[in-house]
Amino acid sequence: MINLYLTQIESLSIHRIGNKSKNEGTFFSEEPYRLNDEITGLLKEYFFKPFREKEENYYRFDHEVDLEYNELYTMATEVFEDPASIHKVSKSIATHLYDQSNHPHIKSGEVYVTYLSDVVIDNEKIDAIGVFKSELKHDFLEFEEKGTNLEILIRHGININKLDKGCLIINKNKEEGFKILSVDSNRYDTKYWLENFLNVDALTDETFFTKKYLKFCQDFAKDVVLPAEDKKEEVMFMNRAVNHFAKNDDFEETSFLNEVMDNPDLIPEFKNYKTEKGPKYSIEDVSSFPIANKAVSDARKKIKNVINLDTNIQIKMDFINPESAEKFVEKGWDEEKQMYYYLVYFNKEQKS
Repeated sequence: MINLYLTQIESLSIHRIGNKSKNEGTFFSEEPYRLNDEITGLLKEYFFKPFREKEENYYRFDHEVDLEYNELYTMATEVFEDPASIHKVSKSIATHLYDQSNHPHIKSGEVYVTYLSDVVIDNEKIDAIGVFKSELKHDFLEFEEKGTNLEILIRHGININKLDKGCLIINKNKEEGFKILSVDSNRYDTKYWLENFLNVDALTDETFFTKKYLKFCQDFAKDVVLPAEDKKEEVMFMNRAVNHFAKNDDFEETSFLNEVMDNPDLIPEFKNYKTEKGPKYSIEDVSSFPIANKAVSDARKKIKNVINLDTNIQIKMDFINPESAEKFVEKGWDEEKQMYYYLVYFNKEQKS
């Protein structure tokens, strides 16, 4: 888990690049920007806010031949070995981004390259390099007293509440290609930032596999359990799945299926579904891995545990105590009304 509240911007270099296919040029600042407390506070919010709000999906630098041929990996290595070189290297980073700006839809903009200290990951303080780009410009108004009237001045600039593109290159796991987080708010050309500029691949660690496997289970519940059983069993399957992940340190598929699959007839269906759909989630050959607790907590928040009925009634299950739904909720069919019903047992109503 990443924490950027204590992170400091040690240096900032700002350059401007255009669209290469339109013969737009570049502008490189001769020296690093001189930061002050006011600017630093605004920039930290501008740069870091998207990473606090976005789900953590880590990447690593990649290259089809060897990591040493990944240009940004080489530049990042140089900076981490000699942080004083960052302004010089920032020009190379901006040039590399400019060289990828060949699609006619890619907008010109400012490139910010920062050296960051005290990035906290899993309670460990680590240095990082931040590369950010602002693209979309907005009109805004300023007001100036002129004699006895207020004059309106039209200005053109960026919205610091929304970062267009950014990445954090974290000085961890260098041999595997570092750990990288990326955001891209303007996905008009998805290859431009992640593939062409960064050239990264998903970091397949315990967080990756925990997220992917739980998402796979969620889709299996929707596509197989729901049609074969009912909405309650779909919810209860995910209930049991999440709780299995939550109480174990390591995942082992056979143990998981024996505990979670209430209907044994669905175990072959699960294996067939995995054979068919596994590659989509990058888990086709995965049957055991360490479990990332943070990923389980994130998944629990996203999984719906509500049964919505066409009579405008909702039944909410409890993911923490799934045995309650097993014991105290029954489904049946009323011949007289020709309708399904849920029978819910309880001792007393709880005060809200």
